[in-house]
Amino acid sequence: MFDMANFLCEKNGIQYCFESEIVNTGSIRKKCNAQDYQVVILPPGIDPDYYLNPSEELTKWIESKYKQGATLCSACAGAFIIASAGLLQNREATTHWSLVNLFRERFNTVNLQSEKIIVRDGDIITAGGVMAWLDLGLDLVAKYTTPEIMRQLGKILVVDTGHREQCYYQQFTPNFNHGDEVISGVQRRLQSEFSKQIKISSLAKENCLTERTFLRRFTKATGITPSEYLQKLRVQRACDLLESSTTTFEQITYKVGYEDVSAFRKVFI
Repeated sequence: MFDMANFLCEKNGIQYCFESEIVNTGSIRKKCNAQDYQVVILPPGIDPDYYLNPSEELTKWIESKYKQGATLCSACAGAFIIASAGLLQNREATTHWSLVNLFRERFNTVNLQSEKIIVRDGDIITAGGVMAWLDLGLDLVAKYTTPEIMRQLGKILVVDTGHREQCYYQQFTPNFNHGDEVISGVQRRLQSEFSKQIKISSLAKENCLTERTFLRRFTKATGITPSEYLQKLRVQRACDLLESSTTTFEQITYKVGYEDVSAFRKVFI
């Protein structure tokens, strides 16, 4: 991407050149003071050990480059590493939508903007999903060259350079590994019977719990109330049907358990 940006800069008479280098964790020590970087990018990664247990050597290296004036960037789970270095406290950031709850548990002082693909907070830029490195790269090209070069680059790469939101890609993925087997059983039932009219009082009674105790345990285990949980299941199913079928919104409304189309439309939107 950056090589292509260099080509476009030369073609348009812009005196700027991107020079990129991959720095492996094994070579951080010798590179620590060898070179100043204008931008440091923490890439996406699917190995939890990469972003949940970054080495102290890595976080200190990132911190040192930041103090030397580098703009810090991350894609997807890379935001965890910047946060682990203590550089996102009281700052705005984003990460992959599926990691939002875990991120908030670990770094509750960060103002997480999970609905956004790109979040710019001064000299720290974070991007949401795994492939959001494309959005990040385009953003950096616009920042260090011109928006027109970025748009030309998007056309060559056949990539949409318009504004996107991560919220359009989010899915409801319930957590069943919270340790409360009673609530896990209720979740499985809701998963298969979400289109039926289910009363909270009935769920509590079936599990030999008072309604108050049931609500407390369900909320503690899932992070949301049973009503909110059921609503999310229905909205997710509606999204799936809209994406994969020609069923009308009105038909989908009844199929997922709502009787009032207008009411569900408000919830859906």
